Amino acid sequence: MPTFTTKDLAIAYEDDGPRDGRVVLLLHGWPDDATTWDGVRPALRDAGLRLIVPTLRGFGATRFVSDAPRTGNSGVHALDMIALLDGLGVAQFAVVGHDWGSNIAEALAVGWPDRVERIAMLSTPPRLGGMKTPPFWHAQRQWYHWFMATKRGAEAVRADPKGFAHVHWVNWSPEGWFDDATFDAVAKSFENPDWVDVTLHSYRSRWDEAEPDPNSAWLEARVKATQTLSLPTIYIHGDVDGVNPPATADAVAEKFTGPFERIMIEGVGHFPQRERPAEVARLLMSLLGAATPRATS
Repeated sequence: MPTFTTKDLAIAYEDDGPRDGRVVLLLHGWPDDATTWDGVRPALRDAGLRLIVPTLRGFGATRFVSDAPRTGNSGVHALDMIALLDGLGVAQFAVVGHDWGSNIAEALAVGWPDRVERIAMLSTPPRLGGMKTPPFWHAQRQWYHWFMATKRGAEAVRADPKGFAHVHWVNWSPEGWFDDATFDAVAKSFENPDWVDVTLHSYRSRWDEAEPDPNSAWLEARVKATQTLSLPTIYIHGDVDGVNPPATADAVAEKFTGPFERIMIEGVGHFPQRERPAEVARLLMSLLGAATPRATS
């Protein structure tokens, strides 16, 4: 897998499909890795789209190359992606993001509206206007956020990162949706030496228990100050998502003033691209359309 080196990172990525196709950035979430898109990629590639599929900081083969803080807020991930795309000479692009990737897509759309053409958000609602303290019923499902905000919780995650991730795969989607071989393969990405630090910072920073990466403070502030987006957007989620059930997205449409569609997939949990890849690919094509050549800078 090739890497692109920035000031702070060697970003592992795949560049798949015709080089003159319209660019789609595919962003994985947590606890997951870039293989989450493997079942979706063939249909998009066959449609003539160029797919950039990075591994986020703290995961898999992506490595820090400096002593930069091991941060994981959405804004700093967005800056990583811009550095990667600039290095690849990509001017305009669409973004498809799941979980963490969903909020990175949103941050990219806020920070670079002249470059981001359209976005698909999967399973995690936008944070436009700032994150409100969740109601108790949702906070209960987000127990792991608060667990990681404590010293002893952080120690437990460090002691068994794979076990911590496995709990969420079990709880967030219907019973039997994955096999041990699949999880074990993905869990190798959690052996990255910075996975725990990036994970802890991501969740602590979203509830103001840690400051965002200083390089991205401007972008985090802009996301909080932005109430709506107008670019074409779809929001895809499962109707039995164990962490973000359908009610968490009831107001999502209010955040988008342009073409928008909320799509709920019956019998699917938090990982629709893994659980129903063919259906998700079809839905993404409804947003992305047929590929046309896109000039690069």
